[in-house]
Amino acid sequence: MKIDRLLAITVLLLNRQRISAKELATRFEVSTKTIYRDIDTLSQAGIPIVAHQGTTGGFEIMEQYTIARQFLTLSEIDAMISAVKGMTTVFNDQMFATLLDKVQALLRPTDRMQTPIQHAGIVFDFNPWGQNPATRDKVNLLREAITNTYKVHLHYLNTNGIESERAVEPSALILKGYVWYLHAYCTLREEFRLFRLSRILELECTQDSFNPRAIPDWDQYQWNNSNTYEEQRQNVTLLFGAQVRYRLNDMFDPDWISVQSDGRIEVQGAFIIDDWFYNMLLSFGDQVRIQTPAELIPELIGRAQKVIDSYSN
Repeated sequence: MKIDRLLAITVLLLNRQRISAKELATRFEVSTKTIYRDIDTLSQAGIPIVAHQGTTGGFEIMEQYTIARQFLTLSEIDAMISAVKGMTTVFNDQMFATLLDKVQALLRPTDRMQTPIQHAGIVFDFNPWGQNPATRDKVNLLREAITNTYKVHLHYLNTNGIESERAVEPSALILKGYVWYLHAYCTLREEFRLFRLSRILELECTQDSFNPRAIPDWDQYQWNNSNTYEEQRQNVTLLFGAQVRYRLNDMFDPDWISVQSDGRIEVQGAFIIDDWFYNMLLSFGDQVRIQTPAELIPELIGRAQKVIDSYSN
């Protein structure tokens, strides 16, 4: 509908410095003539849109213009409330409580009567299941350090089991899946690093301030690049017992999983063969077998034998 397109164009212009008629036409699958007519309609309605000519031209809204609450639907406001409530599950910060009050204030009295029924249908909880309470304390302490640009001292345990003392300049907290990370400039390595919060053994927020550095492009990190470490991956075929099927969909790509005629489950995929891989297999006990490649089997047997030996001494 035209009214929906007009509102969508207005929202786009509010969130973008400048956008061309061609880009708008492509986005809404209409002609550029239709876009020009829409812009005229919005201008006649009192929305201060400025048109710029030339190769870098396009449309933009005057900086002082803001959107009114009536442009937000009840469902959109409720979605915002759900997201802010999610932030309060992990941050002990009055700012989020105040923000929640402000967003809820957008609801009219009649809206408040409807929200228990017409809710967003989604709950954001950024405090993962089974999360150690200490992690929440770390999150709040680090957020305070980030806000105040305070340096932080870490006693850190890396993936190789090596402990070290680090002085870092924190820049951001990242929740990826169920794992919290600290993005910070490490003064020891003289570069930005990611630190997994569960591996921070001790944490101290100092009163020493620092000047924030330019943050590198997030695209360099592993989760934004499916090809990263691809050369380290190896094709593996695993066969699991039917009793552990409920775990497999939580751990593996559905395309890797196939159920056999006898109820057992075959998993074929590319794995990085490291400690995580072998520990993952050992967690399944006798409910998993390595089918291929065979050269991985002796290592798994050796690790299982070490577990047995630890109970023999």
